[in-house]
Amino acid sequence: MPSDCITFQNSGYFSKLIVDYLNQEKKIQSLYNRFPTIENFKFQIEEKQNFPLNNREVLVTQLKNQYLNSEISEATKKNIELLDSEKTFTVTTGHQLNLFTGPIYFIYKIVTTIKLAKELSTKYPNYNFVPVYWMATEDHDFEEINHFNFEEKKVSWDKESTGPVGRLSTEGLDKVFEEYSKHLNLGEKAQFIKNLFKNAYLEHENLAEATRFLVNELFKEFGLVIIDGDDSQLKKIFSPYIKDELVNRENHLKVLETSKLLEDYKIQVNPREINLFYITDTLRERIVFEDKLYKINNTPLQFTEQEILVELENYPERFSPNVILRPLYQEVILPNLAYIGGGGEIAYWLELKTMFQKNQIPFPILQLRNSVLIVSEKQEKKRIKLNLNWSDLFSEQNTLIKNKTNELSTISFDFSKQKEFLTDQFKDLRKIANQTDKSFIGAVNAQETKQKKGLDKLEKRLLKAEKRKHNEELNQIIELQNQLFPNQSLQERKLNFSEVCLHIDSETLIHKLLADFEIFSNSFNIHTL
Repeated sequence: MPSDCITFQNSGYFSKLIVDYLNQEKKIQSLYNRFPTIENFKFQIEEKQNFPLNNREVLVTQLKNQYLNSEISEATKKNIELLDSEKTFTVTTGHQLNLFTGPIYFIYKIVTTIKLAKELSTKYPNYNFVPVYWMATEDHDFEEINHFNFEEKKVSWDKESTGPVGRLSTEGLDKVFEEYSKHLNLGEKAQFIKNLFKNAYLEHENLAEATRFLVNELFKEFGLVIIDGDDSQLKKIFSPYIKDELVNRENHLKVLETSKLLEDYKIQVNPREINLFYITDTLRERIVFEDKLYKINNTPLQFTEQEILVELENYPERFSPNVILRPLYQEVILPNLAYIGGGGEIAYWLELKTMFQKNQIPFPILQLRNSVLIVSEKQEKKRIKLNLNWSDLFSEQNTLIKNKTNELSTISFDFSKQKEFLTDQFKDLRKIANQTDKSFIGAVNAQETKQKKGLDKLEKRLLKAEKRKHNEELNQIIELQNQLFPNQSLQERKLNFSEVCLHIDSETLIHKLLADFEIFSNSFNIHTL
């Protein structure tokens, strides 16, 4: 465990918007409903109870249908049955269908979701809380999901993809398996990983079913419920909102209203007039409204208003909500209390509250997922030997090297005091120039700039000399930071869970994460393996 706590706000890895959200800054409080605290869930439950959810029976039936080809655990089966009760609520995370989970933060999202459901069950024993993983089966960004990293190697699946990724055939993944297997050594843990990949991707026909199997194998004992939104009966429940989007086209206006409040931040997503795609097995294209017709972008397909509403009635599965409407879809069909996501996801959810109000749907609590840094025993020993604390390692590399060079050096090459002295001296010179000949002010300013630049150059030369003097130790520091923060990025965005599971089996890893995660701490977890 860390000797010093690294909060998300102080880590340097979260946007200004997320930092302000975590700090509950007044200027963005109107963008969310309730801040995530265990006490606030009481009010979220009450609000959701007042929202009539008449589709529980359909939801349960469709979930059972979606699990027909899966080995369902008793815990998951029980949770699906519980969803028929008005005393049952969900906490949900969503993620793309990354090959073999992609970056390990995929695992952290689901563990956070399971842990939150457990904590709510303890705090509010009169209700049931079901953890849900929403598979992003209708996405199209194949290039984002067709690979994962393993021991600094990129394992890729090269394939043409035109429609929603969940319907994509797993054909060709046998070659990926052969290539990946070459990187795995012998041993029980390596064999488990091979079997997991093989059984997921070589024994299932499409990416949605393969991902369901994979996630179910990892988390079924915890009662995780996996849902596929690419479902005609679930879309039928959502069809009144799809119809409203097609006919009235007002949701984008509400999102734009919120965007004006975010002018000081980087906007995550921009709404369109119609936030829907038209999908088939091999097609996923935007629906655009032009010349009083609904046109399917980049195709000859077009509909009048009456025709497209008939199409919606007959084929609701052909209408797919984009990133703006998908959260609304989720909240309409699930008795959901909270969405668990990363910083980017929470940022775009913060654009949506006004749209939810317009549709009279309760806005969920937005919970930032837990983040983890995994450290080997060897790396931990090296950190201690180099006298590094965790705030050192989380800092920007140039800052880290400068600070450590200062610590190692017997002389000071921080010329801040000298620069302050120069500033005071030149203030006096400007006063003299004002009293005598104002034309000299320009020369005074130029001389001040010149002398401060000289100090900057001298400071850099001294720093460079000291770096050479302590080169060996500084290189060890750089090497350690680069191992823990590859490409100056968070480890969890690069590392695949299978690399960790060569050292600790997946069951032990997940149980360890569940035990250590503190849902509302908003701090990094540091695990030594």
